[in-house]
Amino acid sequence: MAAAGGLLVFQGFRESHKTARPIHVERSFTISKPVGEVFNFWRNFENLPKFMRHLNTVEVTDQTRSHWEARAPLGTSISWEAQITDERENDYILWESLPGGAVEHRGSIQFRNAPFADATEVIVSLDYRPPVGKVGALFARLFGENPERQIREDLRRFKQLMEAGEIPTIEGQPSGRRSPFVRMMHAASAERTSVRERTSPVSA
Repeated sequence: MAAAGGLLVFQGFRESHKTARPIHVERSFTISKPVGEVFNFWRNFENLPKFMRHLNTVEVTDQTRSHWEARAPLGTSISWEAQITDERENDYILWESLPGGAVEHRGSIQFRNAPFADATEVIVSLDYRPPVGKVGALFARLFGENPERQIREDLRRFKQLMEAGEIPTIEGQPSGRRSPFVRMMHAASAERTSVRERTSPVSA
């Protein structure tokens, strides 16, 4: 019932905003953590900027409402208010932006026990209706040419964060030293090149 209800919510959203071409992303994946742990992490919306790169902050203002602020170019930002419209603990959460904000946004996430122990199947659906005018231009630059791919990358980082406790990155890491085998192969290759240069005939 929760899945059907969420589907109807998003279908209605898309039908009512066909001309605005809203961004819609839906993805399901399995996280190797218990349902309760995954639900509680997402239920605190202030955790979302930890893996959603387009978000600057999410401030929870009461049990159901929150203030969202997204990064924009040149140090600016766009913001909106959101409210949880329905939820069931360890089962699903539905939320949507409130009227008057810069961005119209709706989302749902469902949690299911995976077939193997201590794992959770997650289904996430997100819809954004891009604003118009200057704010719309900022929104477009924020998400780039492929917003669906960027949001899917956010959800991939969510899985990494839940399972590993951090998001892997190569930023700031030094280039690792070559293994002895690789160094030996490079030395042998250099020696062969040197021998060929010494023994090759010199053209007049």
